[in-house]
Amino acid sequence: MSCEVSGGSRRDFLRMATASTLGSLVAHEWLASEAATAAEPPPLMRLNRFPRMLQEYYVQRMRAFHDERVARLAQLQTRSDAQAYVESCRSRIRKCLGPNPERTPLKPRVTSVLERDGYKIENLIFESRPGFLVTGNLYVPTNVTGRRPAVVGTCGHSHNGKAAGAYQSFSQGLARKGFVCLTFDPIGQGERLQYLDDDHTSHVGVGVREHLLAGNQQYLVGENLSFWRAWDGIRALDYLQTREEVDPEQIAVTGNSGGGTMTTLLSGLEDRWSMAAPSCFVTSFVRNLENELPADTEQCPPSVLAHGLDHEDFLAALAPRPVIILAKEKDFFDVRGAEEAYGRLKRLYTLLGSPDNIGLFVGPTTHGFSIENREAMYGWFSRHTGGDADQPEPEQTIETDEVLTCTPEGQVNLLGSRTVPQFTRERAETLKKARGDVAADVIRDRLNEWLDGRTPPEDPRYRILRPYWRRQHPTRSALTYVIETEPDVQAVVYGLYGELHSSRPPKGKGTAILYVSHLSSDEELRENELLLETIKSSPETPVFTLDVRGVGESQPNTTDENTSLHAAYGADFMYAAHGIMFDDAMPLQRAFDIMTVLNWIRTFGYSDVHLIANGWGTIPGTFASILHPMVQQVTLQHPLASYTALATAETYTWPLSSMIPGVLNHFDLPDCYAALESKKVALVEPWGPDQDFDS
Repeated sequence: MSCEVSGGSRRDFLRMATASTLGSLVAHEWLASEAATAAEPPPLMRLNRFPRMLQEYYVQRMRAFHDERVARLAQLQTRSDAQAYVESCRSRIRKCLGPNPERTPLKPRVTSVLERDGYKIENLIFESRPGFLVTGNLYVPTNVTGRRPAVVGTCGHSHNGKAAGAYQSFSQGLARKGFVCLTFDPIGQGERLQYLDDDHTSHVGVGVREHLLAGNQQYLVGENLSFWRAWDGIRALDYLQTREEVDPEQIAVTGNSGGGTMTTLLSGLEDRWSMAAPSCFVTSFVRNLENELPADTEQCPPSVLAHGLDHEDFLAALAPRPVIILAKEKDFFDVRGAEEAYGRLKRLYTLLGSPDNIGLFVGPTTHGFSIENREAMYGWFSRHTGGDADQPEPEQTIETDEVLTCTPEGQVNLLGSRTVPQFTRERAETLKKARGDVAADVIRDRLNEWLDGRTPPEDPRYRILRPYWRRQHPTRSALTYVIETEPDVQAVVYGLYGELHSSRPPKGKGTAILYVSHLSSDEELRENELLLETIKSSPETPVFTLDVRGVGESQPNTTDENTSLHAAYGADFMYAAHGIMFDDAMPLQRAFDIMTVLNWIRTFGYSDVHLIANGWGTIPGTFASILHPMVQQVTLQHPLASYTALATAETYTWPLSSMIPGVLNHFDLPDCYAALESKKVALVEPWGPDQDFDS
């Protein structure tokens, strides 16, 4: 695409420029540069003048959260204070992640046994939920008698799950030191792929991509992958307590990276653990964000920040039982956060009378459950179970993946295991039947509740940016206004004019048009036929276009995949996940932007607005139209047909920033569209889950 205008258009532009206050100066500059611009210019890139906005906005929110939380901890002075804080952590964690589901029969079965020197490996399958199979390797010492302490091993990101070398190593090491160890495949890894292709591989990508695709979708029905993955670990604990070799009062948990995440979450969710050793995860949410470090869906528990919880609080919930934080000097999980967390936990444990039950070990190398961290874990567990804490790691014999496989063909799906998307689909269909039709006032009340009493400013602050005289659009000249919707957040609005304009919008009355972009107002003003036709057919109607936060002019540039908003770890996901952790979902934040801009338009005398929204902009546009009385007509181009369609799809391309956790417990988008019938809503070519035409 190009913004170079034709000869006739250039002459028209010059006539307009000469007729304006600044036009004569611009015209001289334009004429002087004619020779230099004779060649065809390169295609225009989207305007993106505020790429750091969301990053800095969330950093400020995170720092305020962090400082408030640290101040609260500093106020603890007595043992009673510390005990109350521990109980508070347990209560708040449960509010975030939800209640336990029904404990259904595990139905365990051992599919094969490997005899090794000093231990054996049982290849095991059990059900953590009805029909939801978990594959694991149970390492049992054979050179000791009586009940033994045990460990649940949780794996980080690896294609082969429990069979990865580091996870085999700690499992063997524990078994050789007299511990029973059950290490299991995480959802989306090893033998538990959720999106199985014909060749028995994942058709979306193992690990991160499976976690995000299944986990983001779960939010719509009020579930979360954080707890689903943790529940597998809780059921692994349940299974260990059935084994005659295991001392049921001495079961610990450990894991690295994503397994460090699970170890941390499990410490907060389950009070039966005797001790814990999370590796290469514990730092703080603010350190991760300041360092622009994204994380999987399960590493961003819903509402966790709204409830004032940080990584260390999940460990505090286990206090005063023994916990050691295993970190790495060269890890991307910032070791400074691990050290700070340890310092605060040390004070808490001291108040509880158990200062020696909290530990920190920082290995010298990069991310991973390498030998120095494993040996620190062995020593900690041995010290607190009466074993020899100084023995080095025994010699390892890494098995092939095939030897540790529990299923006949290497995947639980081929045994008929249900998948996370199947559970989500069934839940969405159940909620649809239970909801029925939802009235407009019910939707309005729910949206206001989610906004938590926030109301957009009536007369918001705004700036007028210097015009880009050479960057014009096909129908009208555009001037940029930057409206402050809340501290550190700006919505970018283009006012469109029939002549060059460099000041505030003129006073008017009656109707104005507000267009909410899909990805970029700047680009869509050149390419969106519906928008261009609307402008041409309404020559006397004032037109404004809007980029809400994180779109167009404020599309973040904080990931190396910022050119693809659909990337697994792209910036859209990263900031939408933080919104969910703050219990402030991105569609609601963007609806707030739209309502603020509507108030701004009203300050210039306009009484009503025809709101047009496109693609990703249709969801916040729909919510704003329901809530704001100025909107009297609504046109939604490429709206999502329904959240139910999104929740029941095998795959989808709508981003996390379009989703609200638990929305289908209350209403669906067709209910919203029905609520807008009085505002003459028109749906133009709705999109399905993959953003293709929904017939």
